[in-house]
Amino acid sequence: MILYPAIDLKDGQCVRLIKGEMDSATVFNTDPAAQARAFELMGFRWLHVVDLDGAVEGHSANADVVESILRRVAIPVQLGGGIRSRAQIEFWLQRGVARVILGTAAVRDADLVREVAQAYPGRIAAGIDARAGIVAVEGWAQGTHLTAGELANRMQDAGVATIIYTDIARDGTGLGINIAETLELAESVQIPVIASGGFGGMADLDELLSARDGCDNVSGVIIGRALYDGRIDSKAALDRVRNYA
Repeated sequence: MILYPAIDLKDGQCVRLIKGEMDSATVFNTDPAAQARAFELMGFRWLHVVDLDGAVEGHSANADVVESILRRVAIPVQLGGGIRSRAQIEFWLQRGVARVILGTAAVRDADLVREVAQAYPGRIAAGIDARAGIVAVEGWAQGTHLTAGELANRMQDAGVATIIYTDIARDGTGLGINIAETLELAESVQIPVIASGGFGGMADLDELLSARDGCDNVSGVIIGRALYDGRIDSKAALDRVRNYA
């Protein structure tokens, strides 16, 4: 299992939101590149970066900050937030992003997803963000009529490398990953699923690791506020994953 420390960007700063509400932002670092480097030094093998402003505005609003992160670290970065065209996808892949996450585009433009997944195998992920199992888009501001399971199967058929599943109602709350819904989604597809939203501490990690015994599609988990406020120790978490048998 891979642990993905989260760097969410708003107004050029590293923040955490609660349930995706932009006015709930708490600033944890004014230098996101320094934060990215700190995560690398802790021993994390990947970074999860989201341009929150971009998700709302429909284009990369914190591009300079993202590029500074890419220059600062050697570990792979997956990036989402406002990336909705082939030109934008190729822009970031050419600048060193290892995996681009498509959220709104996954719902609105399945042809684009299929096209880029074929052109860049292993480098396109689908971000599926849901409230009560129903997908939301446009920075979580708009609902859809799609269930998370329906979209997951569409994305698998389109050829994406992985799915990132976020329970919006838990995101940033520390109330715990929605493991039941994550497992249900993971069991419905054959591609890896990364859990996201509400990670609260070591108990979540232990439950996810245990769950993998019956469903090895759960390939990772995104950790945000719990890392920033100290509810989980990075070394202890990485050791737990490394030593899990």
